[in-house]
Amino acid sequence: MSRFGGSLFGLSLLLTVLLGAATAAAEYYNYGNALDKTFLFFEAQRSGKLPAAQRVKWRSHSGLADGLAQGVSLEGGYYDAGDHVKFGLPMAFAVTMLSWAAVDNQKELSGSNQMQQTLWSIRWGTDYFIKAHPQPNVLWGQVGDGKSDHYCWERAEDMTTSRTAYKLDQYHPGSDLAGETAAALAAASLAFKPYNSSYSAILLTHAKELFSFADKYRGLYTDSIPNAKAFYMSSGYSDELLWAAAWLHRATGDEYYLKYAVNNAGYMGGTGWGMKEFSWDNKYAGVQVLLSKILLEGKGGAYTSTLKQYQMKADYFACACLKKNGGYNIQTTPGGLMYVREWNNLQYASAAAFLLAIYSDYLSAANAKLNCPDGSVPPQALLDFSRSQADYILGKNRQGMSYLVGYGPKYPIRVHHRGASIPSIFVQRSSVNCVQGFDSWYRRAQADPNVIYGALVGGPDQNDYYSDDRTNYEQSEPTLSGTAPLIGLFAKLSGKLASAYKAAPTIYTPKQSGAPIEFLHSITANWMTWNTRYYRHKVIIKNNSQKPISGLKLKIEDLTGPIWGLNPTGQKNTYQLPQWQKTLKAGQAYDFVYVQGGPQAKVSVLSYY
Repeated sequence: MSRFGGSLFGLSLLLTVLLGAATAAAEYYNYGNALDKTFLFFEAQRSGKLPAAQRVKWRSHSGLADGLAQGVSLEGGYYDAGDHVKFGLPMAFAVTMLSWAAVDNQKELSGSNQMQQTLWSIRWGTDYFIKAHPQPNVLWGQVGDGKSDHYCWERAEDMTTSRTAYKLDQYHPGSDLAGETAAALAAASLAFKPYNSSYSAILLTHAKELFSFADKYRGLYTDSIPNAKAFYMSSGYSDELLWAAAWLHRATGDEYYLKYAVNNAGYMGGTGWGMKEFSWDNKYAGVQVLLSKILLEGKGGAYTSTLKQYQMKADYFACACLKKNGGYNIQTTPGGLMYVREWNNLQYASAAAFLLAIYSDYLSAANAKLNCPDGSVPPQALLDFSRSQADYILGKNRQGMSYLVGYGPKYPIRVHHRGASIPSIFVQRSSVNCVQGFDSWYRRAQADPNVIYGALVGGPDQNDYYSDDRTNYEQSEPTLSGTAPLIGLFAKLSGKLASAYKAAPTIYTPKQSGAPIEFLHSITANWMTWNTRYYRHKVIIKNNSQKPISGLKLKIEDLTGPIWGLNPTGQKNTYQLPQWQKTLKAGQAYDFVYVQGGPQAKVSVLSYY
């Protein structure tokens, strides 16, 4: 006899409840779908000339003249949040998070066909950072005046506010911003290394120079760029210097950077600060986890003693998140969400969840456990915490709301975001001016005309309450730094789930040793001339086939400098091997060289016989 007394109605009710629960669980756990949507947020935040493959169709070109008033091109990069300022510190942190995902979640991203999209998202930021770093000791750290920008509610395509650019140099230092940008470029160089070695080398060159600049000329960037103080006030730069050194060591293997992190461990707080937060402003927990990897792999050598101290602090952060830290734990809401601050709290939860997922992998690979004051726990416990935060974000919470816009049946529809709240320029072609935007669109109660898919809003308060109100910017505004950690988090949790959206067209091509003709790109030198950096590119052409190849014609696009070793054919962008090297025998290689500023040219095969 069933508890329902054999009633068919009771059995039907039970099945309905179980089916509903299973359906809800499936929705919460559809991390692959969440990952797809998260990439779209970065497309919605793009500044500059948008590519033909742009999937967020309500956006158009904007900020095309950024920097020109100061004599530098700063087109590109990302708008920070619901505004149109390009703040360097949170943008660089976001790119570091994206790059870390590409490096340590390579298997999962490749398995779900999302590596290409990840690299595209990273490159939109790193191309901008290259432009922003025209000289070794110069970094343009911000575009746009935060105060005037926040006084207006208008689309990026209609911007009438100041686009003043602010720079750091030896007389106006910013070790925190330069250090974070160095970390982002070093991490990105690792992400691109298997796919585009010459671009990876360019990123690493800039990373090394920015670290030297940050270390040699010490200071807070907000002292040099006071306009940023009201928005992204820095609490210090020591963590960014250690963070940059840790990433540069991983990217280069150069002991100099590891020695820097070890020698400055105490002085800069790396082994002194036990943290319960990881964010755009506080990198200590990230440094501690990243350096623990070296120790866990048995590569500590002479630095083992200090690296153990770093790991103790990494454990402190992880144990605090698991509430096994002897009472010194994180605060959580009644629904289980990590709670750090009232303003945009989800950024702390997403970053912590990603970091613990990474640390879980490091511990698992070393067959190690997490040692907490309240007992040792397996690495799986860290991943369980990460999953709990992801599930909360995706709707497993008291409100039954997904805080990732566009995901699930219920999500925020009045997001504090200018572009989302005003009809697209392709729908309403007349401009929306500064004040008109507030009167007509900011204060309206209706849903946003444009769904900003993949945006992680600020989230609920300490009691799990969320007000879906556009004017409630503390809860309803999405940010780059809050959303970026979700890429690695969702990738880790999704495994090999198939993508719902199509990946962008191929733009980064791994070496294809199985192809008849293979190109191997490298950079052999770089130098500064009249404030412009030039690179010497070497390209090796290799015949991988089993027979000779003759009459090879190449198409070389985006070439802006001189080239040696190939002859022009007379047709646009078309080159051929010199007369004395008409044929490449099976297995034979031939190289040519060109010089230009910026990334490599695009080389492809037109024909051969």
